[in-house]
Amino acid sequence: MELKRIALKGGRYEGRLDADGADVPVIELVHQERVVGHAEVSTAEDGLHVTADVPSSVLSDGIQVLALRTASDGTVLDRVTFLMGSGLDGDFRSELALLRDEVELLKRAFRRHCVETGID
Repeated sequence: MELKRIALKGGRYEGRLDADGADVPVIELVHQERVVGHAEVSTAEDGLHVTADVPSSVLSDGIQVLALRTASDGTVLDRVTFLMGSGLDGDFRSELALLRDEVELLKRAFRRHCVETGID
């Protein structure tokens, strides 16, 4: 069984499920080991069409992961990760500052190497 994400727009997940067998699976939406909803699965020409509304309870500060899994055996078919909130600003800014420092260090080392070897 393979779920391919088509879109995530306006809080609505859409995907196409390629599944062997005739049974239409029940797909759960799981957040922090808790079932927060179920996806709608309908038949289409190219497989099974999966749609699900992302519950607003999932959306909060930090990193949140919403898993789509089969209800029968818990196989995770897809994961959607949300990064949001002002709490992340410091993390991204500090990482960006470190990257800038490393680029400056590399630039100085490269220039020094060019001067020492006579390469223009």
